[in-house]
Amino acid sequence: MAAISAAMFSSLLVANRGEIACRVIRTARRMGLRTIAVYSEADAKALHVAMADEAVNIGPAPVRESYLRADAILAAARQTGAKAIHPGYGFLSENAEFAEACAAAGIIFVGPPASAIRAMGLKDRAKALMAKAGVAVVPGYLGDDQSAKHLASEAGKIGYPVLIKAVAGGGGKGMRRVDDAKDFAAALEGAQREGESSFGDARVLIEKYITRPRHIEMQVFGDLHGNCIHLFERDCSLQRRHQKVIEEATAPGMPEAMRKAMGEAAVKAARAVGYVGAGTIEFIADASEGLNADRFWFMEMNTRLQVEHPVTEAITGFDLVEWQLRVASGEKLPATQNDIHVNGHAVEARLYAEDPQKGFLPSIGMLERLSIPEDKVRVDTGVREGDTISPFYDPMIAKVIAYADTRETAIAKLADALAASQIAGLRTNNAFLIRCLRNPDFISGNIDTGFIGRHEADLVPAQHIGGEVLSAAAGQVLREYAMPSDDPWNTQDSFRLAGFAEQAAEFIVDDRRVAVPYTQTHADTLRLSNGDIAVMEHGETFTVRPYDPFVAAESAGAASDRVTTPMPGKIIQLLVKPGEAVKKGQPLAVLEAMKMEHTLSAPADAKVASVEVSQGDQVNDGAIVVRFETEKAA
Repeated sequence: MAAISAAMFSSLLVANRGEIACRVIRTARRMGLRTIAVYSEADAKALHVAMADEAVNIGPAPVRESYLRADAILAAARQTGAKAIHPGYGFLSENAEFAEACAAAGIIFVGPPASAIRAMGLKDRAKALMAKAGVAVVPGYLGDDQSAKHLASEAGKIGYPVLIKAVAGGGGKGMRRVDDAKDFAAALEGAQREGESSFGDARVLIEKYITRPRHIEMQVFGDLHGNCIHLFERDCSLQRRHQKVIEEATAPGMPEAMRKAMGEAAVKAARAVGYVGAGTIEFIADASEGLNADRFWFMEMNTRLQVEHPVTEAITGFDLVEWQLRVASGEKLPATQNDIHVNGHAVEARLYAEDPQKGFLPSIGMLERLSIPEDKVRVDTGVREGDTISPFYDPMIAKVIAYADTRETAIAKLADALAASQIAGLRTNNAFLIRCLRNPDFISGNIDTGFIGRHEADLVPAQHIGGEVLSAAAGQVLREYAMPSDDPWNTQDSFRLAGFAEQAAEFIVDDRRVAVPYTQTHADTLRLSNGDIAVMEHGETFTVRPYDPFVAAESAGAASDRVTTPMPGKIIQLLVKPGEAVKKGQPLAVLEAMKMEHTLSAPADAKVASVEVSQGDQVNDGAIVVRFETEKAA
């Protein structure tokens, strides 16, 4: 680590939570800075709070009452004497008013100037600015007329398929692909509603949808002395619902001529707004005939550090958070363009608490087991074993990053590390990530943003609880039965006056009661707090429910006459009324939860008996939304 200049601030408040807060605190402490965390009531025992030198409570769990409250964060900075604020990503990281408020308070904002945030914050204005600066942009409509009729007309002129995007959007929020004019109105309404909900801005832009798109972005960095460079590209094409799943550096199949042209375009874009600090210029490339230097276009700029920045750190050897802190203190960039070279290849996977078998719905609950081989890969996380994934925030568990000399080796290293991981207590996308990494098309570099959709049947197969899984679960049960007890009435060793019963355990499988004897397996098992047994093998976790005669009858057919919420959230739209006949799969309501919209649909043809909620209601997990009429006994 190079020496810290006399101008470097001595204390840093991190205005964020989770893995990015931990990531920033780690570098700041290594540099000798005093670190201050902020936290909501839900995060009082969070890892980032434990890591910081000081921590300040800034409000209740909802983000609008805590992490999005600029006044509370600035008050925490004044209270603790913080000299600088690092916003991480998300929340207030791209909020020009917050950057200005920091400056007015005499506190350094570790990020770009407010003018650059404003210039790039709205997608339509950013594209117009880039076109003026000579950077190619995707064909589309960026106008002020936001009437549904005019937007539909412009979409027709552009030609389907098109992409509707919230002008203030990011992270896939407020974005809809439309393949046919008849679907435009509904998609527009959804994008506008999500844009308003997530960003307070319902305006959208329309752009041409590239049929074989690659999402490739360039890491840029500027300083207060007029220097601006790039640190090469990242490929973020593996996406689901426009949200990144796996990222890598560099982009597979990238010709040197295209890398040079894209790097020059990225620096030109950053210079056009007087950029300072870490930023990312996102491009869309047409991969229908392979990557080509004249077939990429500017999409948007993220005026902050990106989630996937570790892969850039791996191939360049630089700590980008340290660079941010040095630049914010007034130092020059630690390296020139000629000093930066690509070494090896890095791949990152985003490990989420979500259920691939249920459309990737977020999964909330306690991480009763969390073990990732950190001696093999880099793990950036904000949670520990025993922590709870709550409904209030993004359900990311960790970013897992592998680095090696070649792309093939890095991919294999990451897949093997995920396969050796053990996670239990809630559902995750771990097995899904492993299948992505081991897919032959991915390994060969045959990727684009439609990859997951094309391979969904292979990536998300129906989970089958086989004999080996049941046998491993039986072993857990029988080991518990054999545990010694001082109280003979608590001994569960199958004792009978006439001898011992056969050693077998009973489980509920596909609504059937199954007796399973134990045979030796290599799977690891864990009894969960709800009584279920988690069986962990090859990176996949199976949950098995032991048979309990006292509760078996209670669950039979309990939900056949209703639709309930899969998680806590807010009812933002009701689409049916009592007495209405509905078809299987018909949307009934829209639930907003964990920063996403989730449509609740009819499980079968039925008639609505009652609607149990109102639009705008905050509901708990399992709340009844709609009841259906049931056949009356003759």
